[in-house]
Amino acid sequence: MSARTRSTIGHYVGVVFIMIWGLAPFYWMVVVALRDPTFTFDTTPWPTHITLQNFRDALATDKGNDFLAAIGNSLIISLTTTVLAVLVGVFTAYALARVDFPGKGLVTGVILAASMFPGIALVTPLFQLFGDLGWIGTYRAMIIPNISFALPLTIYTLVSFFRQLPWELEEAARVDGASRGQAFRMVLLPLAAPALFTTAILAFIASWNEYMLAQQLSTTATEPVTVAIARFTGPSAFEYPYASTMAAGALVTIPLIIMVLIFQRRIVSGLTAGGVKA
Repeated sequence: MSARTRSTIGHYVGVVFIMIWGLAPFYWMVVVALRDPTFTFDTTPWPTHITLQNFRDALATDKGNDFLAAIGNSLIISLTTTVLAVLVGVFTAYALARVDFPGKGLVTGVILAASMFPGIALVTPLFQLFGDLGWIGTYRAMIIPNISFALPLTIYTLVSFFRQLPWELEEAARVDGASRGQAFRMVLLPLAAPALFTTAILAFIASWNEYMLAQQLSTTATEPVTVAIARFTGPSAFEYPYASTMAAGALVTIPLIIMVLIFQRRIVSGLTAGGVKA
């Protein structure tokens, strides 16, 4: 067996292992979601006693759960966070990549420090701040922290991309009479579409999955799906609804997986575009 063949086999073995490692929890979630609640703890590794009752229970409101409203809240929070993070991030990334100004290194360091700061350390001060402002239970209390978490990822992805764009394109537009803003809007921004698309998807997924701050800063009227699932109640106070919780988790996860599978080429091209030298 040649070295190249061994390398190819090792590559595919690694891919299969990563796929199993990543998809096994999701597969088991779907199996339990499709299984009769009486057999929730059955260890059979494939679907048995199949029923859709768990999905009906997840969407029902007779036990105090309002899962559809929580999905709407998550959409509002995630879409608003994504739009604002990309809008602010693209201008910031352009300035860091193409404009020389005093304190540029300091700004970059502050953004890096913000991305490294532990979110758990912000729960108490944010709760105090938003409590004083009367924002607890509002969308603002969840959108603003989400933006602060999404911005570093957005900025660093776009900075690496803008740095690889040839300066000649912008200079040619300036020579033809375009202002810096017009050159950015009409020349550079269309070329940055793959990176913008990638950062938008990643920011949306990060906001959609956020739980820690939302659990403290939301109320039943504004809670996202992550908090709503954690708050699911069963038929009695002594019985946790594992099956309906799994069904709810599948309902909010499957659309994200489908979105990533559909746009995977754009995501990969956006992530790798900034790392390829022209």
